Amino acid sequence: MNPQRSRTGGDVRDVGDDLASSLLRAGRRQERGELRTDVPSGWLRCGDLLEQPTLFADWRARLAAWLAEAHDAAPERTAASYVMSWYLHVPAYVGALLLHHERRVPSLKPERLAFSLGEDRPHPVGIAVLGKAFYCLPTDPGSARPEATVVRDERALAAMLRAQFTTHASRFVRAYAPSTRLGRRMMWAAATDALDNSLWWAGRQGGTPEAEGAGVADAALVLDARYRPFTSASKLRATVDDEGHRIWRRQRESCCFSYLLPGEAECEECPRICQR
Repeated sequence: MNPQRSRTGGDVRDVGDDLASSLLRAGRRQERGELRTDVPSGWLRCGDLLEQPTLFADWRARLAAWLAEAHDAAPERTAASYVMSWYLHVPAYVGALLLHHERRVPSLKPERLAFSLGEDRPHPVGIAVLGKAFYCLPTDPGSARPEATVVRDERALAAMLRAQFTTHASRFVRAYAPSTRLGRRMMWAAATDALDNSLWWAGRQGGTPEAEGAGVADAALVLDARYRPFTSASKLRATVDDEGHRIWRRQRESCCFSYLLPGEAECEECPRICQR
C-alpha cells in the first residue's frame, strides 16, 4: 500500500466520506493549483473543448501572444505542443493525485472535468472534478457509498486509472489532430508523458525521497508495460548526479518544440537528442 496516505491528526478521513472530501485533502498536499468541485465563471470545460475544437485555436492564439511577448517569436508547433501537453496534464494529474494520496480514481470523462488558465501565462492553474463517482479498494471507508465502485486490488485500481485516461486522451486526439501539424504518434507520446510525469510529480510534491519513491512506484504500477496506444512503459529510472546523489530521471517521449524559440536548445531529456 502507498505509505503517503496520511491518517494522522485532523487529516483522518471520516467513515463513508465522499469524493469531495478526497479532493479537499489532496488539494492541501499539492502545489500545482487549486482543486474544486464546481466551475467558476471563466473556467473551461474539457467536454466543451472536445466538442468545439475552435476553442483550442483560441487557446493557442492566446498562448502565441504570450510567447511573442516573452520570446519575440511564436512558432506554430511550439504553441500547439504546449497546449497539447497542458490539456493532457489535466485528466492525468487529477487522476494521479487521487490515486497517490487517496487510492481512489475519479471519473475522468471530459464532461466531468474543467480547468482554469493563468491570467498571464495561459497554462492550467486549477482543476475541477464535477462528478461524484469514484473507484476504490475494498478497504476504503467510502466503499459502501452508492457512487463508489469497488475494485479487487491496487493493480485493478491502477488499470482503471489507465483506462479512464486512455479514453479521455483518445477523444482529445480525435478532436485536436485535424487542427495541428502534430502527428497522432506525437500526441500519444505526449499522453504517455502526461501520465508518467503526473504520477511522479504527485510523489515529488511530498518533499522527501520516500514520497518521491512512492510516486515512482505508482508510475511503475500504472505503466508497468507498454499499453497501446501509449508509446512506452514508465520511463522513470534511478541514476546518480554529478555530486554522487541518487536521483530519479525520466526521458521524455514527446517534444515540446521549445528549441524553436530564439536562443533555446533542446531539453536535456528531449527525445530528439536521445535519438541521435
